[in-house]
Amino acid sequence: VQLQASGGGSVQAGGSLRLSCAASRRTFIDYCMGWFRQAPGKEREFVAAITLSPGSATYADSVRGRFTISRDIPKNMVYLQMDNLEPDDTAVYYCASSDSLQTSAGRYTSWGQGTLVTVSS
Repeated sequence: VQLQASGGGSVQAGGSLRLSCAASRRTFIDYCMGWFRQAPGKEREFVAAITLSPGSATYADSVRGRFTISRDIPKNMVYLQMDNLEPDDTAVYYCASSDSLQTSAGRYTSWGQGTLVTVSS
């Protein structure tokens, strides 16, 4: 599965962004898709994940209630709607795929190239 993340940018605190992840394979429905982020000098951390069928989702505590992950199976797309952004959300965001719902980066086998999100105070 090849993944392409997009939608990053610069916003002020309290603003919103929507990240998109395009998958190249139609067997997209067999996979779990996740979003991770990595801030400068920090380890990559889990943000959110969703199973493609039936669409169960899980979130990191730091983003629950502010971020929403969703998927569009016919379009092979996964989205991360980020609302009420905070400066601590500044990071490069990556989408990734796994064969089951996972929060550990090591369990994801395919990764997109990352998109930068910068939140200013």
